[in-house]
Amino acid sequence: MGQYKLKVALTALVVAVAASGVFLMGAASGERSKEPVSSYAPVVIKENFAAIMERMKGEKPKVMARQMELLNKRYDLSDRKAKDVTMTKGKPVQEGVRAKLPAGITWEQLGALSPEDIKAKGLWPAGFLPLPHPNHPEGGMLFPKFHIEEIKKQEGRDLTRFDLDFDFPDHFLPEFPPPVFLTTRPDLGDVSQGKLITMMNYYDLFNGVLNPKQLEGLRLLVTPFPQQQFNQTEDRRSELPSRGVTCFECHANGHTNASTHLVGDIRPQEFRHRLDTPTLRGVNIQRLFGSQRALKSVEDFTEFEQRAAYFDGDPVIATKKGVNILERGSQVHFMAEFQALLDFPPAPKLNIYGKLDPKKATENEMRGQEIFFGKAQCAACHPAPYYTDNSMHNLRTERFFKPQMVNGRMANQDGPIKTFPLRGIKDSPPYLHDGRLLTLEDTVEFFNLVQGLNLNAQEKQDLVAFLRTL
Repeated sequence: MGQYKLKVALTALVVAVAASGVFLMGAASGERSKEPVSSYAPVVIKENFAAIMERMKGEKPKVMARQMELLNKRYDLSDRKAKDVTMTKGKPVQEGVRAKLPAGITWEQLGALSPEDIKAKGLWPAGFLPLPHPNHPEGGMLFPKFHIEEIKKQEGRDLTRFDLDFDFPDHFLPEFPPPVFLTTRPDLGDVSQGKLITMMNYYDLFNGVLNPKQLEGLRLLVTPFPQQQFNQTEDRRSELPSRGVTCFECHANGHTNASTHLVGDIRPQEFRHRLDTPTLRGVNIQRLFGSQRALKSVEDFTEFEQRAAYFDGDPVIATKKGVNILERGSQVHFMAEFQALLDFPPAPKLNIYGKLDPKKATENEMRGQEIFFGKAQCAACHPAPYYTDNSMHNLRTERFFKPQMVNGRMANQDGPIKTFPLRGIKDSPPYLHDGRLLTLEDTVEFFNLVQGLNLNAQEKQDLVAFLRTL
């Protein structure tokens, strides 16, 4: 009897450990190991670098083909530009719902069903499921080709990964390089002068515009420091030893280029969320930082990113690869002060209260505003003038689908996510915290289902028209 109780206790312990979220990343490929589970990545890499690179280069075509097959199955990836609608500098905005529906049903029919019916019948659009990283078991920072080429041109620094390419087509990404607007000098308009801000030009662009403290903060934001995939050890994903990445590698010009990564604060690996880089515009009016971490200041976010997010939340690996420890009283403060100067892009149709000026707006934009603050209940989380409540909300999307493994990503619950500001939203595709929604039309359809709004086709079009004015 005693042996039976011991066996039961040991079984319960194993189950508890498995449920606690600990994991073990593979030494080279990130695959699950047969060794005891752990929250830590392996410190000692037992495979030599040349062998790792050769193997992963060989696997790359298969890995990318699998991801592109998934994207094409989920979405219409064609280049369909909206007529006379552009981002701030003129890049066309993509239009239309791109998430594909299950066969034999329309969006209107789907919207009439309960979450329970959608889940039971397996009708939740695949494009609305959590989106996996291009290689989810491996993860890591991954940059669009246009950013890689510009950094290589300006600095001779190569951000190419030998194991992966970026997955979304360029026409779904923000304009590049994005304009920069400062709260302190709105009279200057785009202070980037149409350039990507780097170590090579930041001083010439901002000397005389920023004070010395802010200028030093900007320098640190464009200075490369070691990171999980880009460092000087054998455990990297760049062919040559790398100086690392900068804050503005993902937050290009203080905005975003839609670079992706996996959040560092979740275990095991298959439960980690893909991250769509959010803009830093409007940091000064935000009170929560990190999509789910709820850090309470931009100083916290700035300091912890290089200590943790750069290294998948693993301080042991960070030490090995050369973590950059920022000094709080000067470096962190200077970097945060510059970020707090980044303004939203101009919205000429909005008045000082963040609402539409009836003399400038079209009829469908005005109708869209009424829907936004009324039937669609968008303002419950996104009130004017900045269209955020500085809080977190759980949409409980798991009501609509059964847990499932997709390309190494366990699609289940999203959990509470911070309310991102909607000001300038047309400049920041794709949407939602993991980039699963390619257009504003996709976003409206998603929230129409999640909230059970029963919007008709005209109401959806009007709501999109309003969002484009923000």
